[in-house]
Amino acid sequence: MTLQLTVPNMACSACASTITKALQAVDANASVQADPTTKLVSVQTQASETAIKEALAAAGYPVA
Repeated sequence: MTLQLTVPNMACSACASTITKALQAVDANASVQADPTTKLVSVQTQASETAIKEALAAAGYPVA
């Protein structure tokens, strides 16, 4: 499934990298595109939406 999430705390490419690593820890095969300019994260994953949102929150990037 593909999720489109808004992450207001994402400010730079380092944030995007941290988000990508956090999501790939939940699903190693996840395809993640994180754009600090638009604050949007697109995730193609087999993990549940809840697991993805929890991973983002644990990394310090809660979903809006």
